[in-house]
Amino acid sequence: MVERIDTLVIGGSQAGLAISYFLTQEGRPHVVLEKDQIGHSWITERWDSFTLVTPNWANQLPGFPYQGDDPDGFLPRDEIVTYLEDYAASFNAPVRLGVRAHRLGKEEDNTGYRVETNEVAFAASNVVVATGFFQRPRIPGFANSIPPAINQIHSSEYRNPDTLPGGAVLVVGSAQSGCQIAEEILESGRRVYLAVGSAGRIPRRYRGKDGMYWSAKMGRFDRSFEDPANPVERYKPNPHASGKNGGHAINLHQFARAGMTLLGRVIATDGHKITLAPDLKEKVAQADQYSKDRMVAFDEYIRKAGLDAPEPDDGNTDDGGPTDGPDLEEILKMNLVEREIATIIWATGLNCDFSWIDLPVLDERGYPAQRRGISEFPGLYFCGLHWMHNLKSGLFLGVGGVARQDTRHIANSRPRPAP
Repeated sequence: MVERIDTLVIGGSQAGLAISYFLTQEGRPHVVLEKDQIGHSWITERWDSFTLVTPNWANQLPGFPYQGDDPDGFLPRDEIVTYLEDYAASFNAPVRLGVRAHRLGKEEDNTGYRVETNEVAFAASNVVVATGFFQRPRIPGFANSIPPAINQIHSSEYRNPDTLPGGAVLVVGSAQSGCQIAEEILESGRRVYLAVGSAGRIPRRYRGKDGMYWSAKMGRFDRSFEDPANPVERYKPNPHASGKNGGHAINLHQFARAGMTLLGRVIATDGHKITLAPDLKEKVAQADQYSKDRMVAFDEYIRKAGLDAPEPDDGNTDDGGPTDGPDLEEILKMNLVEREIATIIWATGLNCDFSWIDLPVLDERGYPAQRRGISEFPGLYFCGLHWMHNLKSGLFLGVGGVARQDTRHIANSRPRPAP
């Protein structure tokens, strides 16, 4: 059985729903396929206490901006899903749940696209891929040499400290997920080791406003790639901060003060033994400098804009506290058994996975080749990818911009089908 439709949207989270909103406004027949439930990945790939790091005022899905009474707060995981469900209901989005697309290719007569699913096949003039960017856990191959007696999970599988076996925990990676997970496990009373990477830290609040507020005002979220042919920003770790308990900055020095053992990067494993790079102090200093540079940039923006912002002090600034933690020991070799480490959490990021697209539309790293969502294949679009052309293109703050552009291109390229 083949079902024919003008436009097929694959993915029912923020990107797919934003596309559906504009298609509905345009009066274009379409269907949104969601393999599970609306906001599925927010539930299945985030831990129990997860919150957004961006403030609630940044939840700006088209036609459905945040309307709550805590604009400077941070939505917890379950409320993110509720926000998405309410958004879909607000315009009666034509979402079909439990339908998984497993192949996208051209129709035999080359007039459109054919999408195979677990239920039916679809023939569509336009297809918008809105499945997101972070899909496949990225774990180094040398992790395979670690004995099975040591529990290994990816950060997307972590739920809470009580679900982990007893014993100490090694968290590998210090971007947003790694630092927040390490902090929660430490607060639960566990012994925690954190292998620090190259992520910087951002001030949670500065001169009376959230750090994200100043970044948005300065246009950081709108900044495009300096070199579109080499968009390295896509693959850099996100700087660490937290939205938990009202939001706070994360400071590696304070982790060390609280009893967490900081390590350099994990570069090799051999059974129970791991080898660490001698770069801990360098990486911690880089994280500090990242925050300092942000605050200098905020000051410069405030000065040039002539804004009446309070001077920074302890009452209106949260950069995580002092940077005079204990002297950091560079550990180069470590025996997991001797340290009683029972679990390793690989907070090493995720890769995109578009292997189900049977078209030569991916670049050498597997990222869809497109320009602001529009591919070189007429009628094939992408939405919601991390760093498509600017930082906010995959965020609640900016996904609507790409969705609007995609739908305008659809409307201008093909006449609206007859009712």
